[in-house]
Amino acid sequence: MAQSFPLPRGCPYAPPEEYGRLREEAPLVRAQLPRGEVWLVTRHAEAQRVLTDPGISTDPATPGHPMAALAERPPTPEEQEVRRRFQVGQFIDMDPPEHGVYRRMLIPEFTVRRVREMRPAIQEATDRLIDDMVKAGPSADLVEAFGLALPSLVICELLGVPYADHDFFQSRTRMMIDAGAGGESAVTAATEIRNYLDGLVTEAEREPRDDLIGRLVLARRETGELTHDALVGMVFLLLVAGHETTANMIPLGVHALLRHPDQLDALRADPTGWPLAVEELLRYHSIVDWIAFDRVATQDLEIGGQAVRAGEGMFVLGASANRDPRVFDDPDTLDVRRGARNHLAFGYGVHQCLGQNLARAELEIAYRTLFERLPNLRVVGEDDELPFRYDGVIYGLAALPVTW
Repeated sequence: MAQSFPLPRGCPYAPPEEYGRLREEAPLVRAQLPRGEVWLVTRHAEAQRVLTDPGISTDPATPGHPMAALAERPPTPEEQEVRRRFQVGQFIDMDPPEHGVYRRMLIPEFTVRRVREMRPAIQEATDRLIDDMVKAGPSADLVEAFGLALPSLVICELLGVPYADHDFFQSRTRMMIDAGAGGESAVTAATEIRNYLDGLVTEAEREPRDDLIGRLVLARRETGELTHDALVGMVFLLLVAGHETTANMIPLGVHALLRHPDQLDALRADPTGWPLAVEELLRYHSIVDWIAFDRVATQDLEIGGQAVRAGEGMFVLGASANRDPRVFDDPDTLDVRRGARNHLAFGYGVHQCLGQNLARAELEIAYRTLFERLPNLRVVGEDDELPFRYDGVIYGLAALPVTW
């Protein structure tokens, strides 16, 4: 018998309670969605298998893809046309070998060496934002003043997007990602962002600059592999993915550490532990859960002892896999010394997040600098008063009032 789909989350520190029950029940569990049934992949080993098996597709156009079952109704012809337009260049939804064409163009932009070169600029932006907070202090909404602002500065600088337009991007990406927003509002927001980026790409095609958009334009000229629309789609994906995820992780990580003062004290005593702490916070929160891991079998398979037929959709429960006790000891406990780099917060396999090195650097610099410069930082209010966003595509906080 199919389970009901276990959303939303039930508390600020953990995925839904049902995840633990489902994980112990079986590695794959059937779940009922509004327009059909899908498999929920609950355990770490099976999650890795699903995210790497060549007999499994991520392409939403593949028959049986789970996003079709998630919708309350079939899309209208107008909605199908909008989706078709926005699908161009969205390599996150492409299977090999097409996916590799896009990924190879971007790999040089996100190497460890490239991100190391960006660290001074990230540090400078972090210090500037904290300076602004202190001047306006002694209290702030950490989401608005820091969590949203820092990734905006970084991604706009990387892409060559004028930072003066960051408020525009923040408001539109929130409208798109908030699952509670109406479909029409989300489409309008996405269209406005894409039209703006279309203009930036057109400008770069006339006169390429030394930024990511300019370098992609030159690469497209040399290889002839990308259309104009595909390049716009790539930039659209990078902007949204590179902004909203890190923007949510910063306040969540700060909140978690303030609520676990022993863990924070350990990091203050040994600041070399921050890189490991970032990995643990990513595992612990798993802010992008099932929505990033939508798959469909293209051939009959056996996964975790369960027969999966071609055309059957799957959602990998990343937050469940990241709490699997078969892989992580005492997984519901935050342990900044754990060193859990085998988490699935960035995905796994060929679709593993390209920007993970950049995200790690931003988070490490943001957390370390914030707690060094504001040693008396604390949350204002109790957890049950805080606006945790359970219903969004990306888990996070709508606001985090703090004082120092």
